[in-house]
Amino acid sequence: MTSTNDIRRSFLDYFEGQGHARVPSAPLVPHNDPTLMFVNAGMVPFKNVFTGLESRPYSTATSSQKCVRAGGKHNDLDNVGYTARHHTFFEMLGNFSFGDYFKEQAITHAWTLLTREWGLPAEKLTVTVYHTDDQAFDLWKKIAGLPDHKIIRIPTKDNFWAMGADGPCGPCSEIFYDHGEHIYGGPPGSPEEDGDRFVEIWNLVFMQFVQENDQIIGDLPRPSIDTGMGLERIAAVLQGVHNNYDIDTFKALIDQSAALTATAATGEQAASHRVIADHLRSSGFLVADGVLPANEGRGYVLRRIMRRAMRHAHLLGAKDPLMHRLVPSLVAEMGAAYPELVRAQPLIEATLLQEETRFRQTLANGLRLLDEATQGLKAGDTLPGATAFKLYDTFGFPYDLTEDALRAHEIGVDRAGFDEAMAEQKRAARAAWKGSGEKASEELWYDLADELGSTEFTGYVGTEGEGQVVALVKDGARVEKAVAGDTVTILTNQTPFYGESGGQMGDVGVIGNDKLRALVDDTSKPLGRLHAHHAKIESGEVAVGDAVHLSVDVAHRDQVRANHSATHLLHAALRKRLGTHVSQKGSLVAPERLRFDFSHPSALTPEQIAQIEADVNAQIRHNGTVETRLMTPDDAIAAGAMALFGEKYGDEVRVLSMGLGEDASYSVELCGGTHVNATGDIAIFKIISESAVSSGVRRIEALTGEGARLWLNARDERLREAAAALKTAPDDVPARVAALVEERRKLERELAEAKKALALGGGAGAAPAGPEQVNGIAFVGQVLDGLEAKALRGAVDEAKARIGSGVVALVAVNEGRASVAVGVSDGIGVSAVDLVKVAVAVLGGQGGGGRPDMAQGGGPDGAKGADALAAVKAALAEAAVAA
Repeated sequence: MTSTNDIRRSFLDYFEGQGHARVPSAPLVPHNDPTLMFVNAGMVPFKNVFTGLESRPYSTATSSQKCVRAGGKHNDLDNVGYTARHHTFFEMLGNFSFGDYFKEQAITHAWTLLTREWGLPAEKLTVTVYHTDDQAFDLWKKIAGLPDHKIIRIPTKDNFWAMGADGPCGPCSEIFYDHGEHIYGGPPGSPEEDGDRFVEIWNLVFMQFVQENDQIIGDLPRPSIDTGMGLERIAAVLQGVHNNYDIDTFKALIDQSAALTATAATGEQAASHRVIADHLRSSGFLVADGVLPANEGRGYVLRRIMRRAMRHAHLLGAKDPLMHRLVPSLVAEMGAAYPELVRAQPLIEATLLQEETRFRQTLANGLRLLDEATQGLKAGDTLPGATAFKLYDTFGFPYDLTEDALRAHEIGVDRAGFDEAMAEQKRAARAAWKGSGEKASEELWYDLADELGSTEFTGYVGTEGEGQVVALVKDGARVEKAVAGDTVTILTNQTPFYGESGGQMGDVGVIGNDKLRALVDDTSKPLGRLHAHHAKIESGEVAVGDAVHLSVDVAHRDQVRANHSATHLLHAALRKRLGTHVSQKGSLVAPERLRFDFSHPSALTPEQIAQIEADVNAQIRHNGTVETRLMTPDDAIAAGAMALFGEKYGDEVRVLSMGLGEDASYSVELCGGTHVNATGDIAIFKIISESAVSSGVRRIEALTGEGARLWLNARDERLREAAAALKTAPDDVPARVAALVEERRKLERELAEAKKALALGGGAGAAPAGPEQVNGIAFVGQVLDGLEAKALRGAVDEAKARIGSGVVALVAVNEGRASVAVGVSDGIGVSAVDLVKVAVAVLGGQGGGGRPDMAQGGGPDGAKGADALAAVKAALAEAAVAA
């Protein structure tokens, strides 16, 4: 049997042997299309090459591209597990021509690979062409020798591809494999085409036209080729199976799922195992590419995928979290082809375990409530949308899980009703989706990059240099000249100014010559290739072609690079103290501070923060030289350098190493930023806060150098001010504060005792007032200003003890509000609860309660304390007469 890994390798080897550049898969988060949530086709990373906005050093390419279809327009999530060929994650094999070869060579490559290299029988293959594409029809006859009935003309959009309403477009030619007469279905274009017998395995797109507003307006200047073949589909063909979930990669994952749940991989459990296997792949690759579960955007889609798999693990009877235990099998199957899985394995496992642990409680509660809500419903019935919304909104049970859980019982869900109840949330969600994806670079920057090439950065070795102005941009358009007062973006052929990227802020400084002084307040890095100086012309003028001197603000640069180097040491310290699951999730390197976001499931303890801070400062004191090497990304990672998941690296990367002696490799990372020459240049490192950013992501903010010194001085000054106020030495402040706190507690206790004594009519040596007689019952009633409510019960108990037998009612007034307590001795025949309710009503409150011998309540109208006591006295009189 040919393994999936063998098929991928042989495809890429074939096209590389035909002169194609072998291009690694791009991350799942697209870098060049803000309309896409995830890369969903093999051509997405090449989109700007096809449109002419970007150029590459090759004209033909081949790749195996990671793809996800689980959110937005391209969403296969609900079908996964129940069909033979739907997946959330899949690999798209492709070969591409950017104005090089066209239809004849594309068809020749496809037919040669399928029939000669892979040995597929020609009689099993059928192709389609767009109904007007006579050229493709004739080429298939010529190259493959296919009879006319095996070349089917299709008049629909299924065989005509377009990048959008505007842009490149052209006809397609699809290749189908016949799985045999024992499977229902007919060839494409027939009434039975929706059956599973004939399966599309490869689509060849012939980009040859340009359209505007969905109308073809002419020929494409450089006709191109884009092909896509689903690896899972062709693996099923070459491995002699009909269902994608029966190929080796899925079988390995499904067998492991079956073993860990002690359930059969076939029968009623088959769909659940397939969902788990498919969603494990999506989850693993998305986490490896920097996506973490969240409540919106890409993180929300990932959470949906994870939770759907986790529900199926629950259906299989898994008593403990399952998904994280399957990660080693995923890495074993696909880690060789995608090393990012290997590097991210600890984070993938930790993320899945945390998410499944949290979700299990939500799932248990939701399924119980769903069972209650569907009692009385039978197959064919529909759950009201309002009920589904309540499950979601009140109990956190997602709609898709409600729908999925009821599918097995053939019960539908009123989606329209659910959507109506969710209208506000959906509007908010749509607003969030609309802005998802990275911001697309403006066409202007592509034009500049293609015309001028990349800016040469000289700032690693100096902060000053000479350059020539190659372009000026003002108000979004190119200009030839700028004068005093203008705000303009200046591009030069080389520069020592660092452009903002990787979290590090751009440099500031001055650009000038004998007739110009321009103040640069920021430097950006469009397309990752151009250094754009955003400046205000202070005096003189500047024109394209001028020679200029560029001078970076050294103090600003030194503060930034100290903070940047500190983030690397911090990252290393976090991984050493907390574990290798820690991964950078964002950073800000500014001159005045640094901010570092990292993956970790829980808050750091004060002890952990102190240890991490001490570790970083120890490295600073070692004053080891900061070494930088240029390497290929693969060599750098093989040498132990840390790469940021989802980050786009070029053919050559800078590898930054910090450490000394036994810790010579304390921190080794791929980084293109500017850094200190030795760790001692950082001077000091001080963590000033640690907090949560989102689920599973923490944030540390810290200071270095002069910023840290000033912060510590300010804190020391506050300590001195506190010591002066306390009339003690700074070192004695903790003991003095502790003594004052204890003294205050003692005074509060004494004050409470004094107020209770006052409540009894005595205090300060005075004899307590005698009780009144109310129909033969001793009664004490007093209004006490300033007595705390919590002291009332004690005061009532003491008063009751003094009078022996009777009723005590005390009202405490504080800041206008009143609290009342009533105590009744045994044998009186009156309930304290009844009496206190009378008082509470007068005070403007409601209720009041307790026991028959002691009750308490309160109200907002403290001015009516005397009236409340009078009401209690009256109620006692009535009760005594009634008795």
